[in-house]
Amino acid sequence: MASITGKRTAFYQNHIEADAKIIDFGGWDMPLNYGSQIEEHHAVRNDAGMFDVSHMTTVEVKGADAKLYLQFLLANDVDKLQPSGKALYSGMLNEKGGVIDDLIVYFINSEHYRVVVNASTREKDLAWMNKQINNFKVTVEENNEFAMLAVQGPNAIEKTNQVLSSIQQEAVKNIGVFFAADSESYFIARTGYTGEDGYEIMMPNSEASSFWNRLIKAGVKPCGLGARDTLRLEAGMNLYGNEMDESVSPLEANMAWTIDWKNESRDFIGKSALLSQKKSGVKNKLVGLILEGKGVIRSHMKVVIDGENVGETTSGTMSPTLKQSIGIARVPKTIGESVMLEIRGKLVPAKVVKPSFVRNGRSLI
Repeated sequence: MASITGKRTAFYQNHIEADAKIIDFGGWDMPLNYGSQIEEHHAVRNDAGMFDVSHMTTVEVKGADAKLYLQFLLANDVDKLQPSGKALYSGMLNEKGGVIDDLIVYFINSEHYRVVVNASTREKDLAWMNKQINNFKVTVEENNEFAMLAVQGPNAIEKTNQVLSSIQQEAVKNIGVFFAADSESYFIARTGYTGEDGYEIMMPNSEASSFWNRLIKAGVKPCGLGARDTLRLEAGMNLYGNEMDESVSPLEANMAWTIDWKNESRDFIGKSALLSQKKSGVKNKLVGLILEGKGVIRSHMKVVIDGENVGETTSGTMSPTLKQSIGIARVPKTIGESVMLEIRGKLVPAKVVKPSFVRNGRSLI
């Protein structure tokens, strides 16, 4: 089922050949699944699966003031990024401390950083980043030359290495988590969004299709957006627009760890608002939920305690790994060990847990 209106990645023909169910996703024609979302989910948890993530936006930040600019733009501090290839997760905030987007920034050199932002927020992110240039000697340019593929799972690294060149294999041999290697026009990062080990690989658009086919031969299973969402939710990873947005502070989105306060002289957008929030006390937090009755947790369900609506679910699904319904909710910091969820007009009990359910194939609950 192909669209004739959306933007298409360099892997689009590969998706069609693999019988993908194509849907519109933020203006892109993207695969929802290739027949069975559950099988794709299990492939990543137990073996190796790959996702087309070329719809993500890659931005090159270059110039003499690249570091100073990003230190002002982001809540996390890029001064941490040494040596070349080191990656950092951060929120990009507005003046009120709300999250404009969450992103990953890679250190290339002192005058070049690579930033990867969400697909759905591309236009506002680029506009915001350009607005903040002011007197910084820096350029901010979208890079459309790459296709991007995430290969995830316990066997992902081994199977991907089989199809890399000998030079690329040597380049990635010793890279740690949240590091990247730049080799033969491929930018290979040990990052991901599934709770499993693996790579996120940028490659020239012209090589995307053949690289995909080599991974297929190596036994890597194509996976769509459906499995990507159930995997990230099991891992307790935030989704922009669900767990956080421009109205939500990182202090209420379990992102406090991404705010770097060490350099007190460093100013960054949203800092004064966050300091004010810390002083007055943050009222809400994100928690994990495990449904103890019948039904499936979805987003925007009411969280009820003693007949009072105290919060709302932000994400929910039936966990393929745990075979239980799980979710994430924003609730008061004083929440207890159990709540009720309003599902189709009925109150169903749910257990409150840490918002991380599965990592590296193992249950955390």
